Amino acid sequence: MQTPLKIAVVGSGLVGSLLAIYLKRAGHTVHVYDRSPDIRTIRFSGRSINLAMSHRGWRALDDVGLGDEIRKIGIPMEKRAIHLIGQPLNYQYYGSEGESIFSISRGVLNREMINLAEAEGVDFFFETKIWDVTMADATLHAGEEEKGPWEDLKYDIVFGADGAFSRIRHRMQRQSMFNYSQEFLNTGYKELNIPSNPDGTHKLDKNSLHIWPRQDFMLIALPNLDGSFTCTLFMPFEGENSFESLKDKETLETFFATHFPSTIEVIPNLVEDFFKNPTSTLVTMKCYPWTYKDKVALIGDAAHAIVPFYGHGMNAGFEDITILNQLMQQYGDDWEAIFKEYQVSRKPNADAIAELSYRNFMEMRSKTADAGFLLQKKIEKHFSEKYPDKWLPLYSRVTFSFRPYAEALALGDHQKAIMDEIMLMDNIEQKWDSKEVEDKILELLNTH
Repeated sequence: MQTPLKIAVVGSGLVGSLLAIYLKRAGHTVHVYDRSPDIRTIRFSGRSINLAMSHRGWRALDDVGLGDEIRKIGIPMEKRAIHLIGQPLNYQYYGSEGESIFSISRGVLNREMINLAEAEGVDFFFETKIWDVTMADATLHAGEEEKGPWEDLKYDIVFGADGAFSRIRHRMQRQSMFNYSQEFLNTGYKELNIPSNPDGTHKLDKNSLHIWPRQDFMLIALPNLDGSFTCTLFMPFEGENSFESLKDKETLETFFATHFPSTIEVIPNLVEDFFKNPTSTLVTMKCYPWTYKDKVALIGDAAHAIVPFYGHGMNAGFEDITILNQLMQQYGDDWEAIFKEYQVSRKPNADAIAELSYRNFMEMRSKTADAGFLLQKKIEKHFSEKYPDKWLPLYSRVTFSFRPYAEALALGDHQKAIMDEIMLMDNIEQKWDSKEVEDKILELLNTH
């Protein structure tokens, strides 16, 4: 237990609400501010990609005894289901037997997290606009308008958990020696929906993450508890096959009939959803430092927004909390030391998962449809099952372990160099599971 402080968390999203629970458990008074209405009172807005909870996220929840409660609202996905035109459905298992990622609705999880935080005694202030922070004394400035008048809200510590376009970070950016970059993909996304069957069952296999990879664009679908799937269409904003090109009902229906024929029967509200739901952007945001003395700290997307293609935005944000909590145990009341160590520890790993997420974007939209890539995955899986101490596939290293993201990136690059050589072997398609291939991998592991 630390000396009780008065702490503000700006942002009532997933990271903000879980952080509030941790801080409350540590003995602090915790106030959470959000400019939006209470998510529990509104219908979710149709611009979400379902979450894929994996080991890092579960650890942060299990450490405060909330994992079992949240598992009730998740569906395990043990594999990818790859939908190619004119070919049978192809399944790719994510990890070893029994390893799954969990599909969870962002809206459902966020509501649950706020309920759990309130049950701990955290106070939430919705529809409260925080425009600025005086970093020297951790004072928030709230008001209806950006130009004032403002109310001053004094705290001992302020956490910015207010997302990729954080107001708290906006203030920090105006310091000398603050590095900041943002990079938008030229690909956007739009939410669609596969409703349940009349009896409430799922129209597609519910324990799979479904992908329709089409080179420059793709559709994915993740299951919900009510039998529906949340679908996300990822496409360039402009060009031949793009959001710009799908201007009317006829063009849209022709496009789906051509490129996603297997979805025609299962997305009955395609036209309505497509033209009603917004087209959203995808951004990678990096900055440093994340903290100011012992007064202000950024966490989650406010510190490191990433594209969603590894399913690790939330998992990485939750891992921020795990590391922060470990440092609170280690350094007690020395918040300056806690913050310093927190940003030094997390920054390289945040940069690594940003890079991995971007690469997985390339993999999902095109390589999952490539026979050579599928064969490579088969070889890796076969070898790692035989030599688990020598080879852990990159996906498993990121998703089913707690090893640092930066380590996963480096070892993944090392393994890729080896697999590039293996894939050049003569007749690799015929002898992929032979002793010759095994021996070659072992040899390359020793020489690389």
